[in-house]
Amino acid sequence: MKAIVLAGGEGTRLRPLTWTTPKPLLPIVNRPFLEHQLAWLAGHGVTEVVLSLGYRSDAFAGRSFSDLPLQVAAEPEPLGTAGAIRFAAEAGGVTSRFLVCNGDVLTDLDVSALVRFHEEREAEATIALTRVDDPSAFGVVPTDTDGRVLRFVEKPPPGEAPTDWINAGTYVLEPSLLDDIPSGRAVSIERETFPGLLDRSGRLYALPSRAYWLDIGTPAKYLEANADRLQRGGVASLVGLGAVVAPGAAVDGSVLGSGVVVEAGAKVLRSVLFDGARVGAGAEVTDSVLGAGAAVEAGAAVSGVSIVGPGAVVPAGERLTGARVEAPGSPGYAP
Repeated sequence: MKAIVLAGGEGTRLRPLTWTTPKPLLPIVNRPFLEHQLAWLAGHGVTEVVLSLGYRSDAFAGRSFSDLPLQVAAEPEPLGTAGAIRFAAEAGGVTSRFLVCNGDVLTDLDVSALVRFHEEREAEATIALTRVDDPSAFGVVPTDTDGRVLRFVEKPPPGEAPTDWINAGTYVLEPSLLDDIPSGRAVSIERETFPGLLDRSGRLYALPSRAYWLDIGTPAKYLEANADRLQRGGVASLVGLGAVVAPGAAVDGSVLGSGVVVEAGAKVLRSVLFDGARVGAGAEVTDSVLGAGAAVEAGAAVSGVSIVGPGAVVPAGERLTGARVEAPGSPGYAP
């Protein structure tokens, strides 16, 4: 079975990291997020993947991620979720049942069970559902007792959602659904294609799953994803190749990329440091992310889910909480 991975978003909530690195290439425990996703798909019998790209598609050029055959479909302009699916399906020669998944969700969803459910109900499209505490920021999908989708409620006001089961961003689709997607314009699968299918045939189903599910699209969730993978691996921290932690420095619950330097007396707690980042003597980095080559100079402190962009520098003695630090010359830099 082929799968389309929707990986064309700009990742605006993770800037400044995503000015240069698309969200699917951000590292989770020192491996590109996309590698985790491809391994998950391969474990459920996916034999080929089409990457639907848009923003910074050049960053994927010449890279190898797994043993799965990969094709690339780079949109000439943003086409929306459904438009991207149709474009990628045509580019990848999709002619039979296929999977679609969002390129920013880390999950243990049982895709094989989702496909079986889809077959048993002779569905044209099947949506994986996950449960969240606050569904007001998501698309809510109420169903009947057999799993048939009744309607869609996009981002209901707090306390007014008919269910707390939301669209988890993984679908099993029949190729006939592609005919419902207009070409040449942006089309939303959640707002146009799925509601249209409900009106046309009603062969739209959804399967709830309590499997692990995490959208990595915010700084806090990105840190959570790394922490979860550390816990799963049974390690307190992960130190990349060539990284140096000086005597007297403390590193706990953190991921250090290759070539990272943590100087004497420094503390790195529950944080992610990309390749080549540096934490100066006596500095502290807590619950934060340092981009590649970023530096927190001696005695400085960065905390509260701050992001220090690639190559950016936090001056000695400065204290930041919940900050976004851009490097000079980056698109978001304001002197």
